[in-house]
Amino acid sequence: MTLVVDSSVWIEIAFGGPLAQRCESALARNQVFVPSLVIFEVYKKVKTSIDEAMALEVVGAMSIHSTTELTREVALLAADLAIEYRLAMADSIVLAHARQLSARLLTLDNDFASIPETTVLRASRS
Repeated sequence: MTLVVDSSVWIEIAFGGPLAQRCESALARNQVFVPSLVIFEVYKKVKTSIDEAMALEVVGAMSIHSTTELTREVALLAADLAIEYRLAMADSIVLAHARQLSARLLTLDNDFASIPETTVLRASRS
């Protein structure tokens, strides 16, 4: 399966959150694409929360996967998706990358819960 991976997944892995192992497993089993916007978001979050060295290490780990750039076509699709699903700009851009690639979006963000072709990882209920 082809996946576009949202920032929330990378941040979960970087911080060793409770879903980190499930996130890593999903990455290992699939072809992964990383929007350049996601690199920005993850780098910024890790640098401000930990430090630059760790942020660069995380970006390096992300860089083994293919990066997708924001094109005019993706931007226009993102605007349409933002309107259709009432998404914020960053969320709509990441979703547009997935749609452009006919890929599934992998995220931890519940804003995507009702959107087709997305997988929202959630903690198991005890």
